[in-house]
Amino acid sequence: MKTTPFTEKHIALGAKMHEFAGYNMPIEYGTGIIDEHLTVCKAVGVFDVSHMGEFWVKGPQALPFLQRITTNNVAALSLGKAQYTCFPNGQGGIVDDLIVYRYEVDKYMLVVNAANIEKDWNWCVEHNTEGAELENASDRMAQLAIQGPKALATLQKLTEVDLTTIPYYEFTVGKLAGQCHVIISNTGYTGAGGFELYFYPEAADAVWNAVFEAGAEYGIKPIGLGARDTLRLEMGYCLYGNDLDDTTSPIEAGLGWITKFVEGKDFIDRPLLEKQKAEGVSRKLVGFEMVDRGIPRQGYGLLSPEGEAIGTVTSGTMSPLMKIGIGLGYVRPEYSKPGTDICLDMRGRKLKAVVVKPPFRK
Repeated sequence: MKTTPFTEKHIALGAKMHEFAGYNMPIEYGTGIIDEHLTVCKAVGVFDVSHMGEFWVKGPQALPFLQRITTNNVAALSLGKAQYTCFPNGQGGIVDDLIVYRYEVDKYMLVVNAANIEKDWNWCVEHNTEGAELENASDRMAQLAIQGPKALATLQKLTEVDLTTIPYYEFTVGKLAGQCHVIISNTGYTGAGGFELYFYPEAADAVWNAVFEAGAEYGIKPIGLGARDTLRLEMGYCLYGNDLDDTTSPIEAGLGWITKFVEGKDFIDRPLLEKQKAEGVSRKLVGFEMVDRGIPRQGYGLLSPEGEAIGTVTSGTMSPLMKIGIGLGYVRPEYSKPGTDICLDMRGRKLKAVVVKPPFRK
């Protein structure tokens, strides 16, 4: 298995380690997933997300290339801004979802899912007909996500950059914890606020130690992938491989807001996705909460109140904050309106649920 610059720290802290996307990653630490989840919601937690992939796209052809290969309007990005988007796969599905950062005038950073680094890189190289300059920097970049309501106070101790001046989905490059050229991004996958830091692997020890020292008074803790999943699900954020894949379109997945049919943006699958938006789709991704007691799991069937099969669960868990089962799943459009009664087929038991509009965590 691959390691990150922080793997030995996780092991020394007693983390439960497991393979994820080819990396040896911490799933949870000694206090457990629920405690870690609540720590992020109420204080501050640190995620090692160095397994994520980072590609640089540079040169005068960078923007034309990104406009064609992604669904969102990259031309709308000014310097220092980031954008959530996806790669359409030429057949109506999604290669991956990702974040695009406009780093310089003709220089962009793409942050892709760890499990898809090779797949995404090959896709970009294969479809680079514009001749943009591409660089896979995934092995030369470390990343920590410092998330929670005390994240700003923690990190402000370590930098002269005024973190309050970085709005959501914007970033800056500055000195942090004595390290130069750190990308400080007001993004995250938890819904609890905070920042994601990108830096050279050689700075890993210095950044990790400084962050934990700065956050000690707030009860800072390392957080594993288990709580990362429950936190993103409480917000209704999609996870590639569960809620998104090569068979799901962004229109079906409720990602019409990152699918921009602007003039001059001739992106892959545009005619097909325009048709879907105009004519409708045969299924839609929805959030739902359990009425009966039960925990939805990926692959469970979703039923009408009469017991007819209407869809499938893609993600599910017991909400650590709400103490009820919550989930995401694709259903027939007529069952997608919030407030609609549906049922969960839990190994032959028909349990009542109701469609809701995420986020589940209010």
